[in-house]
Amino acid sequence: MIVDLQRFLDAGRPEWAELEAILDKLETDPGYAMSFEQLRRFFHLYQRVSADLARIQTFASEPEICRYLESLTGRAYAEINETRERDARIRPWTWFVRDFPATFRRNIRAFQLSLLITILGAVFGAVAVGVDADAKAAIIPEQFSHLMGDPAKRVHKEETRTKDPFKNFKATFATSLMQNNIRVSILLLAMGMTWGIGTMLLLFYNGVILGAIMLDYIRAGQTAFMLGWLMPHGVIEIPAVLIAGQAGLLIGKVLIGGRDRTTLKTRLRALGPDLMNLIGGAAVMLVWAGLIESFFSQVHQPVIPYAAKIAFGAAELALLCWFLGRRTSGEGTH
Repeated sequence: MIVDLQRFLDAGRPEWAELEAILDKLETDPGYAMSFEQLRRFFHLYQRVSADLARIQTFASEPEICRYLESLTGRAYAEINETRERDARIRPWTWFVRDFPATFRRNIRAFQLSLLITILGAVFGAVAVGVDADAKAAIIPEQFSHLMGDPAKRVHKEETRTKDPFKNFKATFATSLMQNNIRVSILLLAMGMTWGIGTMLLLFYNGVILGAIMLDYIRAGQTAFMLGWLMPHGVIEIPAVLIAGQAGLLIGKVLIGGRDRTTLKTRLRALGPDLMNLIGGAAVMLVWAGLIESFFSQVHQPVIPYAAKIAFGAAELALLCWFLGRRTSGEGTH
């Protein structure tokens, strides 16, 4: 029974408006997915509005409020008991700006482990080259044979070039870079099937190569060149590889199971969407990194000052951190 109608209306309208906003969002964006907390809130609002409807129906003098609450209740009931499949159209932009970062954050611990393993590998590689200069030949693979020489000589050669060696096939070079990096990322993902051991070994080895190269250039007094060469594409490429490693480590975790007593099939099925989001997002990042490496990273001073290239890389890194770390309206608070 309603004793004070105005008080009832003032107390109920905020929740009615909140439910209406959620319903409008669901109806205008069929791909909108609520978190568990948002679903709980939605059902709570539905129950409250249903109760308010039952109470207001005793007031024959408020037909408009009654019709409004009937409409809200009916729409909410339809959403809760919906049996039709939602619009399954692919929305690449929504997936990339919302689903991919949300998946990354939801599995952040696996990324942190991926980063830690790579850092340990980089430290090992740097120490190995620092202690034994001949270790560089054993560490650096054949496809990076151009890095085997003296860094100072390479820098002098790059800075005194009169012609761009990639001028006529930059697009081909970019495509080759993308293919190679994406292949490595897929391998990191696939090696998760070895209970994550293969993924960890690959991450460690990639770190070893990176650490060896970085120390080699720093020790030769070519730090500015190294940063100007690596940062424009590396601040995107390296995190993308780490995200692929994150996906591989998640597979390893699912295979091990731990305290999760559900079946392996159930665990793998639940992990599937996250794996697709992570490896797909990493692939998009690697496409960008390939373009930057081919068209920008390989152009050195005096054509483009190292300071400008380093600043560009720093800006990319800041934007990437913001992109992966920001929360969107489609996420819960957890």
